[in-house]
Amino acid sequence: MRGLKRKAVFMNDTKIRLLGIFQDIALVEWHTVWLTKQALAVYAALSIFISSALAQEAKELRLGHYPNITHAQALLSHANGEFEKKLCVPIRWTTFHAGPAAIEALISGAIDATYVGPNPAISGYVNTSGEGLRIVAGSAGGGAALVVRADGGIKSNKDFNDKIIATPQLGNTQDVAARMWFQKKGYRLKEKGGNLTIIPLSCSDQFLLFKTGEIHGAWTVEPWVSRLEIEAKGKVFLEEKTLWPDGRYVTTHLVVGRKFLEQNRNLVKRLIQAHVAITQRLNADKPSAVRTINAELKMETGKALPESVIRSALARVEFTWDPICNSLFKSAEDAHQIGFLRKRPQLEGIYD
Repeated sequence: MRGLKRKAVFMNDTKIRLLGIFQDIALVEWHTVWLTKQALAVYAALSIFISSALAQEAKELRLGHYPNITHAQALLSHANGEFEKKLCVPIRWTTFHAGPAAIEALISGAIDATYVGPNPAISGYVNTSGEGLRIVAGSAGGGAALVVRADGGIKSNKDFNDKIIATPQLGNTQDVAARMWFQKKGYRLKEKGGNLTIIPLSCSDQFLLFKTGEIHGAWTVEPWVSRLEIEAKGKVFLEEKTLWPDGRYVTTHLVVGRKFLEQNRNLVKRLIQAHVAITQRLNADKPSAVRTINAELKMETGKALPESVIRSALARVEFTWDPICNSLFKSAEDAHQIGFLRKRPQLEGIYD
């Protein structure tokens, strides 16, 4: 009897343990099912989010640039469609002839991004309290100079009294540089009781009036520096790079509207990658880019340039994705000193 009782107790204990094991297994299976459902739910939510993000990404990029050598990456891409291939969206190109017009279009939402000089970018950032734009890359450095007529009687810094000097547009990068340099040399503008005239003129008008003798010089940028020097027989009086540490200063940035950047970061990332790639190829073989750039300039301006002009201009410009930040901050201070910016600019967030 005792043996039978012990056997019964053992059997019951075994049943209880087995029941506990099966309950544990069932609990594990239930948790597994629950976790699987949760994982599927998370995956579905992520899929919807990613699909939604892709659906919301811009279906095209509206990109601005100038028909200038300092915008060579844009000229090359416009010619060969490289940006479209890298970005996988169409590019709607817009041509400008000076920075303030490009920035106005960017701030108003007429374009999404643009190649532009530092001073218009600074003004756009300051005038929108930092809300209008972000600089995402450098593009070009150098390429600006003061060119004077050979028969204009200008031999030294003291010879600019009663002279007329042109710049591309009021408040653009070369205009600020010119006004700052003449101010440091002690000149006062005629409208302020002095005897020097600085007149904003489009680069094409500068070229015509330089040739007819109606202006004495121009502080301008490539390819117009080389055109004035080679075609109009002018003389480079001052290379702007001599005014900067190590001869480096930014001439062109790649700038994106802030809202567009926030809504299309992957697209902008692809744009920067394409910009870097085309910059590398340009620097690796500038001579082979001459014909492509010239053909694009002809398409955009209606006139091709002598290849000697293109070669000269490319040699004067540094093509880089380095934004050369220090020169931008100096340009901002100069714009403040000559009165284009009323307050000392706060530019901490201008780069992205």
